[in-house]
Amino acid sequence: MEEFIVDYKSELLATVITIITLFVLKFILSKAIRKVGSVSDLNKARTRLIIKYVSFGLSVIGIVIIIFIWGVNFRELGIIFSSIFAVIGVAIFAQWSILSNVTSGIILYFSFPFKIGDRIRIMDKEIEYEGNYIIEDIRAFNIHLRNDNSELLTYPNNLMLQKGILMVNVTANENLDES
Repeated sequence: MEEFIVDYKSELLATVITIITLFVLKFILSKAIRKVGSVSDLNKARTRLIIKYVSFGLSVIGIVIIIFIWGVNFRELGIIFSSIFAVIGVAIFAQWSILSNVTSGIILYFSFPFKIGDRIRIMDKEIEYEGNYIIEDIRAFNIHLRNDNSELLTYPNNLMLQKGILMVNVTANENLDES
């Protein structure tokens, strides 16, 4: 064991530094995302979801850095990565809408044009109901909307970015209903 430590001293040190750096980055980014979520008054479930995405991304980056530190044979690694990326490429192409919805969910989180409880109208000809919706929940793949008839509509996040959305002023509607 001592021989292993002496032979790979620099690799072990670089690995420990990489892991500590990634943990510090995860901590700082998690704090920043929570701060954005609290300042913007966003749902805590959405905040936790974005933190999971960031943690996953940092883990992947860490694995790649550690692979380079330990000097894995690039020819063998190239064959493995090309096989993995071929499978992932087919899966992403087959599941493009899922990837699109997750990406849209992240964009909606950081741009926060909508909040839970907002009243909106979707400018989509394919939706039969032309009234207003109240946003009940914003998830990774879709948004739950409830109409005035108490019907629940699950609407994909990517369509929230593609279709026109009209923000309806609740007080203006209440005034119109009274007159």
